Amino acid sequence: MTDRPWRAAKDGLLVSVRVTPRGGRDAWGAGAPEHFAVRVAAAPTDGSANDAVRLLAARCFAVARGAVTIHSGETARIKRLHVAGDPQMLAERAAALYEAAL
Repeated sequence: MTDRPWRAAKDGLLVSVRVTPRGGRDAWGAGAPEHFAVRVAAAPTDGSANDAVRLLAARCFAVARGAVTIHSGETARIKRLHVAGDPQMLAERAAALYEAAL
């Protein structure tokens, strides 16, 4: 990606995250320039952590849970999420989330 952990797609936003499963509580943070840092309480078994990441992303971006899919990295810590919706609005929300977490 570029110097930020998201980029616009024609039908939404692609967001890079580094996931820490069993992180104690669900939280969305700034992380590094190339990804957000995401902690979820769920364990990485039977897709539980991925489901928790999708739900947390949906809450953070104020979209329906079904609007968030895992684009790549299903079994990896670094994942790329696709958030469906208006790319401009979602990019503004991503920038606000990143700034708030610094």
